[in-house]
Amino acid sequence: MQYFVQQLINGLTLGSIYGLIAIGYTMVYGIIGMINFAHGDIFMVGAFTALIVFLILGAMFYSVPVVVALLIMMIVAMLLTGLYNWTIEKVAYRPLRGSFRLAPLITAIGMSIALSNFVQVTQGPRNKPIPPLVSQVYTIDGISVSLKQIVIVLVTAALLAIFWYLVNRTALGRAQRACEQDRKMAALLGIDVDRTISITFIMGAALAAVAGTLFLMYYGVVVFSDGFVPGVKAFTAAVLGGIGSLPGAVLGGLLIGFIESMWSAYFSIDYKDVAAFSILAIVLIFLPSGILGRPEVEKV
Repeated sequence: MQYFVQQLINGLTLGSIYGLIAIGYTMVYGIIGMINFAHGDIFMVGAFTALIVFLILGAMFYSVPVVVALLIMMIVAMLLTGLYNWTIEKVAYRPLRGSFRLAPLITAIGMSIALSNFVQVTQGPRNKPIPPLVSQVYTIDGISVSLKQIVIVLVTAALLAIFWYLVNRTALGRAQRACEQDRKMAALLGIDVDRTISITFIMGAALAAVAGTLFLMYYGVVVFSDGFVPGVKAFTAAVLGGIGSLPGAVLGGLLIGFIESMWSAYFSIDYKDVAAFSILAIVLIFLPSGILGRPEVEKV
């Protein structure tokens, strides 16, 4: 039983990171109906930005409190990735918004490859480790819970609450929901659609940057290819939970995390990805819109 609970905690931690990345996918898809496949690489850029900020802080200051260092790393990573995603949306996606559906998808894949190779060229192909930022571990009845796991879960819960409030209780959220329903009618009612979409991309990038910082803190290493697998799994989580739903994205991330953790614990770790994607296929057979997703209504 202790081993099972330990794996639940590990799955909750991993799923929280997937959930943060998945929110960015689901927000962009909810408004413009496009999958931003460069989002996983934005997550990777956020992790590298946090790493660089950490190295700069270590070189400039003899000792910086861990809480302050993590906050600075998150804030700088959020700002830089927000700028990246705003630029990507403005340069690569906006001109193709009215074209045939495959064009933005192909462009998104191209931006993903460009970002990945840009980081590989500028930062090198090798793993980039950092010293442990948080090392405290609490043991209760034989179950180990590290402080960094607690931080990841708490940050994910707080950000989900904040973004749920923004989407459901603010003027920006009303504009986003109006654009989701009908962009042309929203524009006729005075909503700046381009500005709303750009802000949505920036918000998604900020969440990916936080996820990248937490990923770096948890694993202590990052490499240029780290955007692909977490990005695909976060996209899977968004689809599993119901793409377009913020709680669904986090729920899907948690499910993927639990599946991976449990499969790795009780079966061969080599097939954990097969298990996660198999569960996705099974769920979509019976729930095509995902667990918390709403079925699309055709406008006629």
